[in-house]
Amino acid sequence: MRSVAREVIQNIDKLDGGNQLATVDYVEDLYKFYKVAENKCRPCDYMNFQLYINSKMRGILVDWIIEVHHVFDLVPEALYLAVYIIDRYLSLQIILRKKLQLVGVTALLIACKYEDTPAPRVRSLVHITDNAYTGTQVLRMEKAILDKLEWNLTVPTPYVFLMRFLKVASRFDLKNDKEMENMSFFFADLANLQYELVQLKPSKVAAAAVYAARITLKKTHLWTDTLKHHTGYAESQLL
Repeated sequence: MRSVAREVIQNIDKLDGGNQLATVDYVEDLYKFYKVAENKCRPCDYMNFQLYINSKMRGILVDWIIEVHHVFDLVPEALYLAVYIIDRYLSLQIILRKKLQLVGVTALLIACKYEDTPAPRVRSLVHITDNAYTGTQVLRMEKAILDKLEWNLTVPTPYVFLMRFLKVASRFDLKNDKEMENMSFFFADLANLQYELVQLKPSKVAAAAVYAARITLKKTHLWTDTLKHHTGYAESQLL
């Protein structure tokens, strides 16, 4: 029998050697740290104890948050962090149905501040809720969320892993495929809507989004050894 040649794991950072912003000297260590960090402070199956809300309501809220995110033209990092904040807070605090939208809009405000991006004015956020709440209520909820989360917002979201995994995937395409990027984020946004995926590791959500995008776009190499190496997931784990 002839032996099958194994794929050589590609150094995806080789071309960025002269780019100081790419941090090629320690980017691998950084993502190893993210893999460890993603296991901490994860949301739980909180619908088991929430008395006044359900998974359908959460899905409607996240869908609305995505719309608000687009209306204000916010950075994608803020969206993914906002969804994390919502799920983490609901894992720690029982809330009334009438306060769910308040939690969502406040989570987006916190995420924008943390990501150091211009945050919408509180009055603008109040307006987009059709004045369901007051500015004072938003600010009080902001303090309540931050206190409950113990101000720990330094968490790797699917966005963090998506940017890395898309870089890996682009090495197998003829060009930096914007369509591939858009399709991957489309699937990641769909994952945000699904309560059943709340407890899934962000890295796995990101890897599955890239895999689904490659299938949809009929890429020649769906899941290579290099993708497996850098994502940490075999193809069978993403099915």
